[in-house]
Amino acid sequence: MTREEVYNKVADMISDQFEIDRSKISGSLNFQQDLDADSIDFVEFVLNLESEFDASIADEDAEKLNTVDEAVDYIVSHSNN
Repeated sequence: MTREEVYNKVADMISDQFEIDRSKISGSLNFQQDLDADSIDFVEFVLNLESEFDASIADEDAEKLNTVDEAVDYIVSHSNN
């Protein structure tokens, strides 16, 4: 899967989960600052990423995922697809 395909899928997931217009999502979007995601929202999002991309995201790594680009880059480098 290309980085662009992963980005588009992640952006769609964010749009659905956080009820934000897809056109307002960019790579620099910060989960906590821009989406006001609390820890439960973020954990749920990480679980959805793991399921969608057949990836395993360690808790220590998840804590470092602050932006859409960071999440996409992590998935691209750790996906089992």
